[in-house]
Amino acid sequence: MKLPVFKLVTASLLIAISLFLSISAFADDELGVYEHLDEYISDDLIFTDELYNEINLKEAIDRPTIINLVYYECPGICSPLMNGLAEAMEKTDIEVGKDYRVFTISFSPTEGPPLAKKKKHTYQKLVTHGDTDNYWKFLTGDSTNINRLLNEVVFKVKKEGKEYIHPGTIIVLSPDGKITRYLYGSTYFLPFDLKMAIVEAAQGKSGPTINKVLNYCFSYDPEGKKYVFNITKISGSIILIFALILLFSLLYKGNRNKTHKPKFENKE
Repeated sequence: MKLPVFKLVTASLLIAISLFLSISAFADDELGVYEHLDEYISDDLIFTDELYNEINLKEAIDRPTIINLVYYECPGICSPLMNGLAEAMEKTDIEVGKDYRVFTISFSPTEGPPLAKKKKHTYQKLVTHGDTDNYWKFLTGDSTNINRLLNEVVFKVKKEGKEYIHPGTIIVLSPDGKITRYLYGSTYFLPFDLKMAIVEAAQGKSGPTINKVLNYCFSYDPEGKKYVFNITKISGSIILIFALILLFSLLYKGNRNKTHKPKFENKE
C-alpha cells in the first residue's frame, strides 16, 4: 500500500528541515572568512614585531599591504600557507618594500617576539629580492588587539586544546588601510593573482575572490600534511538538495493529479 502523497510530502519536508537545521548549526560552528571589502581597519591596533618594536598597524600601512594571519606553532596549514606566500613573492616581478609590505600576524596571544623572529628567519630567506628585513614583519600581540583585528577582517578561528582551527587566507589592504582583496590558498598562490591584488590595492580598487569554493570543498589534514576532500560538507549539501528536489517533485505531482483527476458522470 502506497503512502498518500501528503504523507510523503510531510516526511520529505521534515527530513529537509532537520538536515537544514543540522547543517546550519554546523555552519554556525564553522570557521572561515567573511569578506568585508571596502572596510577599514582601526587606527589604534597595536602589535609587537620580532625585534620587540611596538607597531601601530594602521600607521605602518603606507603602501599596499598583505596581512597573513597564522599562529607560529601551528602543526597544520600555517607552514604551507607561509611557504606558498613566500613562493609567490619570490616569483612575482614586484618587490616587497618597493611595491608592498607584508605583516605576518600571530592570532595566538601566548606567542611572542622570540618565536616570531625564528619564523621570520625561516621564511624570509625564501624570498631573494626586495627588502624583507624591514618590510616583512612578523608580529605578535595581546588578545584584545588580536580579537579586534580578527573581527574587523572577519577571520574566524576556534581554539581546541592548544591548537586552533582556522582558514587559510591572506588579506590585501590599500595604503590607507582599506580591505581590497582576500586571496584563498594553502600551499600555493598564483604570482599573477598576488601581483594584481597588490596593483589594484595601490589604486584603492577592491574585488571579491571567485575560488572560495575550494576552501569549502577541501580541508587540511595535518597528519597527512595535505588537503583532503571534505566529504561531510559535500555529502550533507547533496542530501539536502535531493531532499528539497523530492519535496518539490511530490508537491508538483500532487497538484497535477488534482488538476487532471477524472470526472465520472452519474448514470441512473
